[in-house]
Amino acid sequence: MTHYSDVPPGSEALIVVHVPLVGHIVRETMARVPSHVDRDDLGSAGLAALVQAAHSYDPDRGVPFNRYASTRIRGAILDELRSIDWASRSVRRRARELDSTRSHLATLLGRTPTTAEIAQASGMSTDEIAANVDDVARAQVLSLHASEDDSIGDSLASSSPTPEAVLEHRERLTYMTEAIAELPERLRHVVEQYFLAERPMAEIAATLGVTESRVSQLRAEALVLLRDALNSALEPDLVPEAARPGGAAARRRDAYFAAVAARHAGGGVRTQARDQVQVNSA
Repeated sequence: MTHYSDVPPGSEALIVVHVPLVGHIVRETMARVPSHVDRDDLGSAGLAALVQAAHSYDPDRGVPFNRYASTRIRGAILDELRSIDWASRSVRRRARELDSTRSHLATLLGRTPTTAEIAQASGMSTDEIAANVDDVARAQVLSLHASEDDSIGDSLASSSPTPEAVLEHRERLTYMTEAIAELPERLRHVVEQYFLAERPMAEIAATLGVTESRVSQLRAEALVLLRDALNSALEPDLVPEAARPGGAAARRRDAYFAAVAARHAGGGVRTQARDQVQVNSA
């Protein structure tokens, strides 16, 4: 194959030599998009970008033409995919509303809500919810990773979270909900009333028959347990060692971690393991 430096910038030869590059990028892109995307449309966009790249390429910058052209081609294909993203604003708005409803129910129920529960809360049918999920899924044509060292995603500047970040966020919310549900009763009451119900600390103290200072201590204790439970499940290296490994406090903490993990494995169902957690919250 002729090296890029063997032909002058802007010449037809430079374009012809690198036409296979367009085909390669289109093929790897088609493997990551819904089947309704037209290969010819992506190919046309890629070829147009190749021509533009050939005429604007400056070899004095020290960047190989194939790499420069790849970036331009991927960007053009990304723009083409954006233009055919047929999910309407109403579809995306409804998806956001459903996500909000799902998160709210998870907080209230202490578990992941069922589709039927989401439908009842949102005033939609289960079929409508399923259709919305399918519509959004088919429209996610921008989550593309062409290769390990050069991705389409790299050419898109966006403040929106990536699909991976959204999934990670949802996973953390799920673990948080389950971790709250597995807290000892008094700690769970403080967390739910202070953070979720937004009740003043004085009211919570009056309900429990303790001082506001004690409520503050319980809140701090619960937050440490929640933080360590999430890290135990998602980032074990961040969990600090117990002050006295093998001691009663360490065993109670480990039992709590196990209860949260068992609850998650069971799909949010309360487990018997929680009964074994006797954190000193008195």
